[in-house]
Amino acid sequence: LHLQSHQRCGGPHTSLTHFFTLLPSLSPAAERLRHILGEDDSTPTPTIFTEMDTLQQEGGELEWKESARWVKFEEKVEEGGERWSKPHVSTLTLHSLFELRTCLQTGSILLDLEGYSLPQIEIVEQQITDGLIPPDLKEKIIFVLLRKHRHQTKKPIHRSLADMGKSSNTVSFAPFTDHAQSRSMNDISDTPSTDQLKNKFMKKIPRDAEASNVLIGEVDFLDKPFVSFVRLAQATTLGGLTEVPVPTRFLFILLGPHGKTKSYNEIGRAIATLMVDDLFSDVAYKARDREDLIAGVDEFLDEVIVLPPGEWDPKIRIEPPKKVPSAEMRHLGQVNGLAGGAAGGEDEELPAPHELGEELKFTGRIGGGLWLDIKRKIPWYCSDIYDGFHIQSISAVLFIYLGCITNAITFGGLLGDATDNYQGVMESFLGTALAGSVFCLFGGQPLIILSSTGPILIFEKLLYEFSKNNDVDYMELRLWIGLHSCLQCFLLVFSDASYIIKYMTRFTEEGFSSLISFIFISDAIKKMVGAFKYYPINRGFKPDYITAYKCECIAPDQGESSNYFFFNYFMLIFYLILFSFNLTDLDWSQLSKKECVKYGGMLVGNSCKYVPDLALMSFILFFGTYSMTVSLKKFKFSRYFPTKLRKLISDFAIFMSIMSFVGLDMLMGLDTPKLIVPTEFKPTRSDRGWLVMPFGKNPWWWCVASFVPALLVTILIFMDQQISAVIVNRKENKLKRSVPCWRKEEQRLTGILVFVLTGLSVFLAPILQYIPMPVLYGVFLYMGVASLSGIQFWERIKLYLMPPKHQPDFSFLRHVPMRRVHLFTLVQIVCLAVLWILKSTFLAIIFPVMILGLMVVRKLLDLMFSQHDLAWLDDILPDKDKKKKEDEKKKKKDKKAPEPESDEEVRKCTICQVWICLS
Repeated sequence: LHLQSHQRCGGPHTSLTHFFTLLPSLSPAAERLRHILGEDDSTPTPTIFTEMDTLQQEGGELEWKESARWVKFEEKVEEGGERWSKPHVSTLTLHSLFELRTCLQTGSILLDLEGYSLPQIEIVEQQITDGLIPPDLKEKIIFVLLRKHRHQTKKPIHRSLADMGKSSNTVSFAPFTDHAQSRSMNDISDTPSTDQLKNKFMKKIPRDAEASNVLIGEVDFLDKPFVSFVRLAQATTLGGLTEVPVPTRFLFILLGPHGKTKSYNEIGRAIATLMVDDLFSDVAYKARDREDLIAGVDEFLDEVIVLPPGEWDPKIRIEPPKKVPSAEMRHLGQVNGLAGGAAGGEDEELPAPHELGEELKFTGRIGGGLWLDIKRKIPWYCSDIYDGFHIQSISAVLFIYLGCITNAITFGGLLGDATDNYQGVMESFLGTALAGSVFCLFGGQPLIILSSTGPILIFEKLLYEFSKNNDVDYMELRLWIGLHSCLQCFLLVFSDASYIIKYMTRFTEEGFSSLISFIFISDAIKKMVGAFKYYPINRGFKPDYITAYKCECIAPDQGESSNYFFFNYFMLIFYLILFSFNLTDLDWSQLSKKECVKYGGMLVGNSCKYVPDLALMSFILFFGTYSMTVSLKKFKFSRYFPTKLRKLISDFAIFMSIMSFVGLDMLMGLDTPKLIVPTEFKPTRSDRGWLVMPFGKNPWWWCVASFVPALLVTILIFMDQQISAVIVNRKENKLKRSVPCWRKEEQRLTGILVFVLTGLSVFLAPILQYIPMPVLYGVFLYMGVASLSGIQFWERIKLYLMPPKHQPDFSFLRHVPMRRVHLFTLVQIVCLAVLWILKSTFLAIIFPVMILGLMVVRKLLDLMFSQHDLAWLDDILPDKDKKKKEDEKKKKKDKKAPEPESDEEVRKCTICQVWICLS
């Protein structure tokens, strides 16, 4: 109506902005609320636990029975009365909010009352003083208010049956004698009951929370509602009034005549919902009079969203959302006068900017960033140790430990092949254990796990080949490269080089993390496919002709004139002399396959080249471990068993999967490939010791020349570590402790234990040798797949295969055209393909430089996409973000000083305002 009248008066060319600048910017209620919330108060508002009790009468006895409760979302007692509902978003009727507003206008508002028990709180006396109720109703109301409270707790069955027959001996409500009054004073105790203290729901309520009790009922002695809103000066535990032993700060009481039960309950749900609202709870704590509370209700109404009754079933319970507007943003909107639609519109304009932590600020001082890091970490250092004493740490240690030793063995074996065993599995174990332990003790982000990587392996291979071809001692050169790299890393730390990571946006992070995920997945599948090549399957096997399949070892044919025969014959003579065997003593038919080949025999038969069962059994172990891990991880979200047990099963999912399939492998007794761990603490190559001397074998100038290859190693280590830290520190991982009650298990003890166990793995070889390698490949596959979940890049790839009507409701799809989304995703796919190609060739040595190249590509994307699109698909670069904020400030200044209007426009808009008022 408003828009139509405006168009009729001013025509299509009249600006809506000019029209709304003539209207008041803030209502009186908003101005009042802005003043209340703008007051400087360093004390945080406690979390409110709200309980609603309704007055019920069974068999002539009155009692208050708990019907609903709120911490953040509503839980109600189901109709059967035996269980709580799942937490859900409260859906209120608009009429109930208006009725609540009327109740606050006409009822008594008692702020900062003194009282340490319910009888001491002068609720009824104030109503009599204000003339709201006659004095003769005082005893009746007090009698009702002091009835006992029955909470929704689990009771044994015999207790419930006893309660059913109790009503026959109860006292009627009718006589209000002194005896009845004195008895009623004892119905509600002053101290918490045993059931309250043992209530497990207390664990879900934040520490230092306070209670708000809502009492709703209908009685036959009132002809108009009795309404009272009470705020106590100090939160007080009012005995059995609350389900849990939480001190009460607020009371809302509504008693009314019969016939309006549903209306009263809806009003109670309305005030309970308001009390757990972050904004209204602040108003309730800071309100000075009735008008402040009403202003809080008005602002709540400004933000309420109404659902059409014909398009929504009120019986449907809305699941709690994964993300809600933060209290800080809503407070900021109230203080700045942007509540309601204005605030919502601006919030939807652009997503939150790219948040840069304090650790990425450039100090301009030598070692300034390091000093600030130390000051930030020291207060939390002790908690980083003792927070690790938690049962969940056990599952984390086992999971990461198995991943680390598998990686160390795999890369150690490849490293031994590449360097002729100058560095091998033992060096890989020792280096991982030492470097990882020190990093977890003193690192800025101890959640990062240090391990060998593909580019380092390529570097070591090229360096060894260079040393071998140029007659340079590899170990001495490697020592100087390590020393130079260490010095260069120190220079990066003291020069605040981490500052450049602020230019690393989601585009670069997702490219790197996706590459790591695909490496895990491809390596696991490649290893599994290799098992089928190592243990070939006889695809033409026919069970009916099993007697035709055989393989036997025979002596080499002396009449064979091939070089292969002479070689085998020579080896045969060698072994016979070595082990003092005679040709007549060697029974070729009894030799094993390995012994036959070893002694130069020949394997003859149509089944010699096949290995039954092992490949398929390996696949069962591989895929079974992965599938079971995924299933147990999702078990946390199932409906079976209590929450704690489900969480425990989910935490130990990987360990349980490994143990299950290790047991299956032992039960089957097949010779599947097992984990091979060194059993002796000594260098892999027997002709060298642990210490490497810096001088003696190479010319002196190699000490200086090694600075150049060390620079490549430094760039690789720096980029890998920094990108990993940025990914771990992303706000999606919620590492910051937002409120004291949310315990974050971010600690150092888990990582320390992982790397200590890695170092002790030499002594655990007798146990670890039972773990089949396919089981660990299944863990690798899970690590890769699990890492992809939550990556926006992966979600955008899946959009290529989805019709528009089936696409998820991602926020970026609301603001960015689909063709632009697909183009941005295509650029990322091309970049990822280039990284993959580089990783798989000898060019992997320049891999760290290509990570920097991703940052350059991201800079060039500013030429292809608008800042609006990049804000939703990626992050705005710091320089662009700064410029954007300056533009926003300039726009706000322009809004505060609107352009002068012509007299004709003012006259037309004034006529529109008059017409709107009349309408």
